[in-house]
Amino acid sequence: MARAFLFVLDSFGIGGAADAESYGDAGANTLAHIAEACAEGRADRDGLRQGPLFVPHMASLGLGKAAETATGLGFTHFGTNLLANAFHGAAQEISSGKDTPSGHWEIAGLPVRFDWGYFPD
Repeated sequence: MARAFLFVLDSFGIGGAADAESYGDAGANTLAHIAEACAEGRADRDGLRQGPLFVPHMASLGLGKAAETATGLGFTHFGTNLLANAFHGAAQEISSGKDTPSGHWEIAGLPVRFDWGYFPD
């Protein structure tokens, strides 16, 4: 049986959901905002990091391509050198609400199609 690795990075979005505006998150795209801050030098820290966002392993596995799939926009912060056996993808959550548990349930195959009542304010 072949193996698959699923990486879940909570709160690390690669494009906003269709209902993002309902939660005050219009324009959400954590990856793009981090990459822009790095490119502009706003993430530089002496002795810690400098320059553009550098995540070569994630880039070679298709993170930039997944971001393009999610947004329909070009993602120019990484090169295009993908590993030959790399796959990428992006999904749009169908669960109701904005909470970590329902997102994890959906990844496991059980979408939560009702309001759990989280974050009422």
